This record gives sequence, structure tokens and C-alpha cells, in this order.
Amino acid sequence: MSFSGEKAVVVFSGGQDSTTCLFWALKRFEEVIAVTFHYGQRHADEVDVAASIATELEVEHHVLDMGLLNQLAPNALTRENIEVTAGGKGELPSTFVEGRNLLFFSFASILASQKGARHIVTGVCETDYSGYPDCRDVFVKSLNVSLNLALDKELVLHTPLMWLNKKETWKLADELGRLSFVKNKTLTCYHGIRGDGCGECPACRLRQDGYLQYMDEKEREN
Repeated sequence: MSFSGEKAVVVFSGGQDSTTCLFWALKRFEEVIAVTFHYGQRHADEVDVAASIATELEVEHHVLDMGLLNQLAPNALTRENIEVTAGGKGELPSTFVEGRNLLFFSFASILASQKGARHIVTGVCETDYSGYPDCRDVFVKSLNVSLNLALDKELVLHTPLMWLNKKETWKLADELGRLSFVKNKTLTCYHGIRGDGCGECPACRLRQDGYLQYMDEKEREN
């Protein structure tokens, strides 16, 4: 579906998912604006990666300071002394940042309102969401209603990856003609290593497993 003449704001971290969403948006909207949030994350390089990608693609880019989130919600992404763990026995992963998407989507919507954009695009996903409650479809839909009531707007939160696993996300990047770009220029690793990352953290393992599955499927189809 194309949205001729319309603007979109993409919540953009410079990682695999948000970069794929950025390319998805560029295919569909007349004008695309990217917004990145700096919240004191350990791998602060992601802000530089996001800026670099936005510059290369000639996309208007905003970086918003969300440092208060770091103060309120200590976690493995903001504290060197908290180990990155995948969670278990009903516990959330140590990388879960309480309130992050609630705040990110809210501020992205305010920016969209100021910029005359009706659409907000985010890469959250319930299929490979690591148990994060603020990546669920029900949360996004409920927040969309609340934001429209709060701002008196008719904004639309788009989640193109919501029901895709990582293999399918790589496939989407390939269909958009940007597989190599996403693989080599994004930052997904919890330890701040670009491209294929450290290969050990949960984010890298999920990303690599999905890539290998997709490439194996593509090779068999050919």
C-alpha cells in the first residue's frame, strides 16, 4: 500500500528492525522523518549509526534526549554492572527498559504532530519480541487510541514487523532490495558491535539464526 502525499515518522535506532522499517516507509510515504532517542544506552554508538544511515539516505533525522529514562529504569542496556541475560522462569530479560516504547512512541507522535505527519512507523515485533510487554500488538493498538485522544489527532501507528520472525524480516529487507545494507551497516548487538555483532548476545544470536534460516531457504528455492 502506498500513501501518496503523506508523511511518516520512523522510530529509528539504526538496528536491523528499525532500518528495515525505514526502507519500508521510504517505499510508501512521500516524506519520511527519522527520530532516534538517546537514553544513556551502553551502546551509544547506535545514535551515531542511526545518524550515519539517515545522512546516507538523505532522511531528516532528529535525536531526542531521554536521559530521565536511564535514571528511572536501570537495566542491562544502560548499566555496565548488569549482565545481559535472556530471562527465564517468568522473568523478563535484563535488557527490558521499563516504559521505553511508551515514551518513545509518545514523543514520536508529538514530533509527528508538529511536523504534520499522520503516520508513525516502529519495528516492534510480537513474534520475536523477547518477552518485552511493550512490543505486543495489543499495547501498540491501545496506545494508538490513547495518543489520538491526548493529541486530538488521527495518527496511525504502523508495525510492519509485528507478525514476522527474524527470517521473515531478513526476507523483507531482501524484497526491499536492501539486504546487504541492513546486514553490514546496522547495529543490533547489545555490546555495540556493528554488522554481524559479537555473535554471543541474545540479539546477535536471534539476528544470525534468522539470517542463516533465510539464506538457506533462499538457496533451496533457487
